[in-house]
Amino acid sequence: MIEKMKMVHIVTTASGKDEMLRGLRDIGVVHLAEKQSADRELTERFQALSRTANALKEYAEPKQKGSTEVLSDEEFDKMYAEVQLAMDRKSVLGQEISASSAEIDRMSEWGDFSPSDLKEIRDAGYDFHFYRMGDKDFQAANEDENIKLIRLKPVDKMNTAAVLGTLPPEIQATELILPEKSITEMQEDIAGWREDIEKCDETLRSASIYDASVKDQMLKAQNEINFSAASATAQSNSDFVWLSGYIPEADLDTFKEMAAEKKCAYGIEDVADDDDQIPTKVRYSKVSKYIQPVFDILGILPGYREQDISLWFFLFFTLFFAMIIGDGGYGVLILIATIALSVKKMVNKDVSFLLYVLSIATIVWGAVTGTWFGMESAMNVPFLKAMVIPNFATYPEAFGLDASVPQNMIMKFSFTIGAIQMVLGSILSIRKKFTEKNLSWVADLGWTIAVIAMYLLSLFLVIHDPIPVTPVFVAIGVAFVLVVLFGGMSPDKTIGQGIKAGLADSFTVFLNTISCFGNVMSYIRLFAVGMAGVAISQSFNGIAAGMHGPLIVLGVLVVLIGHALNIIMCFLSVVIHGVRLNVLEFSGQVGLEWTGIPYEPFKELNK
Repeated sequence: MIEKMKMVHIVTTASGKDEMLRGLRDIGVVHLAEKQSADRELTERFQALSRTANALKEYAEPKQKGSTEVLSDEEFDKMYAEVQLAMDRKSVLGQEISASSAEIDRMSEWGDFSPSDLKEIRDAGYDFHFYRMGDKDFQAANEDENIKLIRLKPVDKMNTAAVLGTLPPEIQATELILPEKSITEMQEDIAGWREDIEKCDETLRSASIYDASVKDQMLKAQNEINFSAASATAQSNSDFVWLSGYIPEADLDTFKEMAAEKKCAYGIEDVADDDDQIPTKVRYSKVSKYIQPVFDILGILPGYREQDISLWFFLFFTLFFAMIIGDGGYGVLILIATIALSVKKMVNKDVSFLLYVLSIATIVWGAVTGTWFGMESAMNVPFLKAMVIPNFATYPEAFGLDASVPQNMIMKFSFTIGAIQMVLGSILSIRKKFTEKNLSWVADLGWTIAVIAMYLLSLFLVIHDPIPVTPVFVAIGVAFVLVVLFGGMSPDKTIGQGIKAGLADSFTVFLNTISCFGNVMSYIRLFAVGMAGVAISQSFNGIAAGMHGPLIVLGVLVVLIGHALNIIMCFLSVVIHGVRLNVLEFSGQVGLEWTGIPYEPFKELNK
């Protein structure tokens, strides 16, 4: 359920500002109504620490164990300064190496010579310049009596000459800009710089074991940022400081105790009806909490005034996952991987439990349909064959059935699940509006009738079930009328105003009625995607089965790689299709738009 929020205002003296903020941070239940930016220096320090943490990961040895000891602030500052110096030094040296390497490439055609020798020649009064030019320009320069030049070895297949003085403008030539050092000297510099870089790398490798200390400092910086932002958010005058925020109703007593302890005045009121910035705090049940990781990954959250459908989302998502993955063998692999991750404590309990449920559901669906790694030979195993429901069998021939029988049955099952989910969505919307005395619940009743009628129409058109068509279209007409007449109703409108608003929206209702048929039909994707996964696994099995003798090793690789790719594609299909049916079709019937603002109370973070 979504917890009810209250708006709280807290006031203290100007001198008690920090004490008040520390008190709010300690209880960690007030979501600040507004939040200003933190001090820039704190933000920059956190960003620098984050960059350092990422950089040090590259220097950690694969089997190196980080130090669990957390350095003191003084020890860390010393280590951090050395790391920053090494990183900056390495960056500068890298730029120097790049510049010198480019200079070596530029001068390599001219050969290795000492620029200092040329400087001595110029100091002696011989102002030599070096040029590259085309044949015509070289010939013109060579024939000009006023130009004294010495022909040199061609560079880049172009004429090259040393000229005493400079060439006149009419001679098109490119002058060589002399380097400060010879190629040999630059190579020696690069070798020395690389040795210095290795010393910097050694410093960074030594520091990479202090990952825990860097994270500790990042956490401190993050808490300082949050405190600074709260301090900047608080309004004040010469005498008082005050702050406003949202708080769950269940935590009011905690807030009152803190305010009394810190000698702060406060006020509590209901949130405004037109307030669209109220954060959402979902109190999950023992079952529905396991869908929270999916919500976090998708970044979705119901709005404060919307409904919590996490339990229903969890149940339907589990079924959709099993049908889309569709293979009991894949379910076994997911279960084994989950056990391994749980043993190594690489995932938290909620995620591991969710994966357990999803993998077991997939195994059950695979057992019911007789799908094990896409192998038809699995039906030769009596135990596996005994678990199959023949009308759902992937290989109906093993049960003496025509292929159309299980196909039609699974399509009908998909449509039925879709109709149940969408009708449930309408019922949830009706319940909410009924308690709000919102007469538009009658329109949701109309949508319920429409969904059932569209479900029957889908069975008639796709599976050719003997459905009486006339009553179906009558039901669709009745549903359309109910939605048009009552869809515009709201608590702040009279019945006449509601009917007028509904009639004005009648064309949109007509389009939505057609869309309702598409929504019911869209559940066929559960059948189609599941069958596609089976077909892909069968294809790879067939390719591998044709490889004999020495090619059997290649056949094994085909099977392993093929099934691995199929599992990845199945997971992508779950995200695309399984999530979509919940977030769009089902949520649309509930009237849920996922507009929630996360409840993020001002508190001291511990990780």
